[in-house]
Amino acid sequence: MNIPKVICDSEFDEIQINKILSDYKNRRIRDRIRYETIKDDEEFKLKNRERAKLHYEKNKDKRKEKYIENNDLMKARNSYYYYKKNDKLDILQSKYPERYKLLLDNGYISSKMT
Repeated sequence: MNIPKVICDSEFDEIQINKILSDYKNRRIRDRIRYETIKDDEEFKLKNRERAKLHYEKNKDKRKEKYIENNDLMKARNSYYYYKKNDKLDILQSKYPERYKLLLDNGYISSKMT
């Protein structure tokens, strides 16, 4: 395995890096096998559902705030895809200049298209 010179300047040599990578790969395989054996267990399902429910309840307000903040961007993006599909991007630019500007500012479209 050839590791770029920039990465090799760390305190690990190539053998140690290969060992770390192989240990990580083996751990991921073990974890996957463990998950596959317990995923159908009723106790595991209940515990997992409870954890997911708690996470949802804890972060519900954050998700709502994110949706409200991105609402205008989502409308603009949906309009862009609609007008792009119908090959009428010039109508988008004239009918919704604020949405078009928002798309330009967020990098969804480049200024070369204007």
